[in-house]
Amino acid sequence: MKNILEILRVATRLGLTSFGGPIAHLGYFREEYVHRKKWLDEKAYADLVALCQFLPGPASSQVGIAIGMIRGGFAGAVASWVGFTLPSALSLLIFAFLFQKFQMQEAGWLHGY
Repeated sequence: MKNILEILRVATRLGLTSFGGPIAHLGYFREEYVHRKKWLDEKAYADLVALCQFLPGPASSQVGIAIGMIRGGFAGAVASWVGFTLPSALSLLIFAFLFQKFQMQEAGWLHGY
């Protein structure tokens, strides 16, 4: 259980601080999982990234889930996915709530002017 909580904590921190698309995320993941945590070596990480780039969908999400799976099995994969995805999902929900509450449908900044 301790391992799962660590996976969740690290993935959540990455979810809160990793901006950019999947390519940028892979750089953040490499720094965290290979250099800081040493959960994988460079070769294993490169192989995992190469494998995930063949799959449909964002490679960064798949790499994060796979690292969670390697570290903590199925529960680790779920913890990694939840931790990395939840911050952005909550941000979108909060924005949608505020958008509706303050009736911003005609806001110029939203339409690009």
